[in-house]
Amino acid sequence: MKKINIEQVFSKFSELNVLVIGDAMVDNYLWGKVDRISPEAPIPIVTVTKQESRLGGAGNVSLNIQALGATPILISIIGNDEKGRIFEELMQEKKLPTQGIFIDPTRITTVKTRIISGGQQISRVDQEVSTLIDHEFEQLIFDRIKTIIEAQKIHIVVFVDYDKGLITPWLIKNVVELAKSKHILIAADPKIRNFNNYQQVDLFKPNFKEFKEGLKLLVEKTDMEELKKISDIFKKENKIGLLFITLSELGVFLTNGEKQHYYPAEVRDIADVSGAGDTVIAAASLCLAAGLPIPFMAQLSNLAGGLVCEKLGVVPIDSELLKKEAKKYQLLK
Repeated sequence: MKKINIEQVFSKFSELNVLVIGDAMVDNYLWGKVDRISPEAPIPIVTVTKQESRLGGAGNVSLNIQALGATPILISIIGNDEKGRIFEELMQEKKLPTQGIFIDPTRITTVKTRIISGGQQISRVDQEVSTLIDHEFEQLIFDRIKTIIEAQKIHIVVFVDYDKGLITPWLIKNVVELAKSKHILIAADPKIRNFNNYQQVDLFKPNFKEFKEGLKLLVEKTDMEELKKISDIFKKENKIGLLFITLSELGVFLTNGEKQHYYPAEVRDIADVSGAGDTVIAAASLCLAAGLPIPFMAQLSNLAGGLVCEKLGVVPIDSELLKKEAKKYQLLK
């Protein structure tokens, strides 16, 4: 089988514009040390030595797309609060365009605060509103999406659904119709609430837990024959181009309705699985938009997701490291 030139792949990525629609958040980190147990309850006391804020959720997907060389345009909502201002500062710091960021004074900015000690996460605190946005905001967001699509060439739209309320059935339906009319590819990384609303997308990437819960299945992750059968039925019923299921430690499974592909995960020193799904959807979407073969998409996405798991906390992929690893593994068509 013919090898693909990795440098040429990244050169193709650099030509792509990606519209990312989804729930963005601030990932807040409290790094510290534990040297005693609280006298008030049987819990560790963490003495904080460092604090850090990063872009999370759809913001992290955008960072991954940027790291891989493409240009992301993020459509999301933040609150009129301190964390929202931190989010905007982080966007500017990372040189990400902000024309798709809306402020909703009735909502708070989604924040995930991770407490880390001794090289591992010991607790997480979430601040969020997960009610669906109202129709007025749906229309505002759709109008902005339409304006962006008409103003510049968009190669793929990526829905990043963290179930925080930005993505609604109405928005999915209208954006898919708009993208189809403009011959723009569509990818989706779903959660449970909207799982069955992504008809006609070109790439649908749930993890195994989401796939199982979304379809109320009893299938085991290791039962590849049953997974193939259920996947093909789901794909056909929802008119999905490519179904891409991540199986965590077991790797990834893909089907286009004609061929199935399974690739096991590379053995790695896992530090933190947070954000790996963001990296996978970013890499897979760019491979799709660049017209790369499905086996290559699976292998590169799998490799990228594994690499970020070696880092503590949510971080975008290191493109130079990915290139180096991809050349070493000699990814094939």
